[in-house]
Amino acid sequence: MKTVRLTAAQAMVRYLSKQQNEDGVPFFGGCWAIFGHGNVAGMGEALHGIGDDFPTWRGHNEQGMAHAAIAYAKASNRKRAMTVTTSIGPGATNMVTAAALAHVNRLPVLFVPGDVFANRAPDPVLQQVEDFGDGTISANDCFKPVSRYFDRIMRAEQLLTALPRAMATLTDPADCGPVTLAFCQDVQAEAFDWPESFFETKIWKSQRPRADLDQLEAAVAAIKAAKQPMIIAGGGVHYAGACDALAEFAHRHNIPVGETQAGKSSMPWDDDLNLGSIGVTGASSANAIAENADLIIAIGTRLQDFTTGSWALFKHPERRILSINVAAYDATKHNAIAVTGDAKVTLAEIGGMLGDYRAPAIDANLKSDWIAAVDKVTAMPTGNALPTDAQVIGAVQRSVDDDAIVVCAAGGLPGELHKLWKAAKPNGYHVEYGFSCMGYEIAGGLGVKMAQPDREVVVMVGDGSYMMMNSELATSVMLGHKIITVILDNRGFGCINRLQMATGGESFNNLLDTARHVVPSAIDFTAHAGSMGAIAEKVSSISELEAAMERARKADRSYAIVIDTDPLPSTDAGGHWWDVAVPEVSVRPTVNEARKNYEAALKQQRPGD
Repeated sequence: MKTVRLTAAQAMVRYLSKQQNEDGVPFFGGCWAIFGHGNVAGMGEALHGIGDDFPTWRGHNEQGMAHAAIAYAKASNRKRAMTVTTSIGPGATNMVTAAALAHVNRLPVLFVPGDVFANRAPDPVLQQVEDFGDGTISANDCFKPVSRYFDRIMRAEQLLTALPRAMATLTDPADCGPVTLAFCQDVQAEAFDWPESFFETKIWKSQRPRADLDQLEAAVAAIKAAKQPMIIAGGGVHYAGACDALAEFAHRHNIPVGETQAGKSSMPWDDDLNLGSIGVTGASSANAIAENADLIIAIGTRLQDFTTGSWALFKHPERRILSINVAAYDATKHNAIAVTGDAKVTLAEIGGMLGDYRAPAIDANLKSDWIAAVDKVTAMPTGNALPTDAQVIGAVQRSVDDDAIVVCAAGGLPGELHKLWKAAKPNGYHVEYGFSCMGYEIAGGLGVKMAQPDREVVVMVGDGSYMMMNSELATSVMLGHKIITVILDNRGFGCINRLQMATGGESFNNLLDTARHVVPSAIDFTAHAGSMGAIAEKVSSISELEAAMERARKADRSYAIVIDTDPLPSTDAGGHWWDVAVPEVSVRPTVNEARKNYEAALKQQRPGD
């Protein structure tokens, strides 16, 4: 057996550089790195040595780097991913939030945080977390509950088994999610005689598991028996490359479709059978069908509470759930008729077995009325009042072409975008709403641009999220990956302020002007974005925003546009109740009234049915 002598870190990056997807493209788009004493000598030297065969990208914040890596994977439909390495201690734990985000959204990313000395000779090292009752604990144990696969590399040769296991997880359609290989810093630098065969090119083909025949037959029987079926398209439609298959299936059998946040853009917005978003932030058209549907065909979705209206949306007394999902964990939720298999293959097989079955026609006015409502709230405003989020969305929509990708994550904007954005092409809508993580937006936009360099990427972000994490705007300038960032300044956390008031509370500690302060906040977002190298300007109206968008699209580097908005309005049309518990006891009449309404709404829930 031929061997080659390398350090463990050198072996890791060489192995990772040899992994390819079925298109013959490197599976990893490189490694994001911020170096510290836990990884600079080992991983740093290894990454420098391999050069462009496994490119290293430098970020400004560990969580931001990880968000960019995750967005890259999502925008690549999980066919590609990235690695992120950090030092021991705070550098590592800064990534735990991102790991949770990837875990919730079933997205692949490889975390390689530095770890303690395996030999324990210098213990405790700088930044080491010590457990008084367990000598094996380090800060990286925080990753365990938010990793699909976790390993601590304490001997170099452990990589011979750990790395293939990591790749198997990252490329498995059902188990896909974050992998953490906590890399002891002394082991990174240790040499070992590695089999040369370990570094041969490996091609990881997309797996398309087929459902059991009994499951398919049960699904077909349920659909044929249904009088008012409906499809809910989730993110799994994108990841399976099943957008065309979904459209063909829906039209062949005349079944209307509603889209989750992750599933939005799986069908063009103007397709007659695409009734728009569903659930708490849903279109009136899709929600009206959902309320009366006797069969919900859930494809590639976790059926989280925003999709189901906290399980109060589906009101048909005999309604059933048919869940098509590659993960049995998701397919079997809520007493569903489970079909465990790849969405693209499963739709083709069920479609073939259904024959000429067609569902009854739906009321065409549902969609036309909804689009009219969308056009009304997104239209150019009249008067001098501060614009709403919806009006800003309308201006951005009118300013870009069908290839554009809109990116968002948290606050009120995801709800408005889910209702109002007209996504024309697959992956044109990139909103992280599984974890709804503030601070994802700009870093995520950078990752999307790296994955889709030929498409315009527009990040929409509120001032609250911008303040939480904005440093990767500088990274986008540094790396030459242009993104357009529209910053909506409503002076605080406007979405939660609205929720606070809707549950009977008073505006408190959410808007800057109702929070405790000595000096009123006066943040100059234009100057701040400009200081990071972006071209930046502030506009005072929707017409000025559209003109600025035209300049931004022609610019040669990242561009930031700031606009003041009203924190109170949101789109009244569409939507659905969401379960947010209201206090049973309060001295405030508004809270007591909200509690009565809450108890009445609870009676509509059917969580176990």
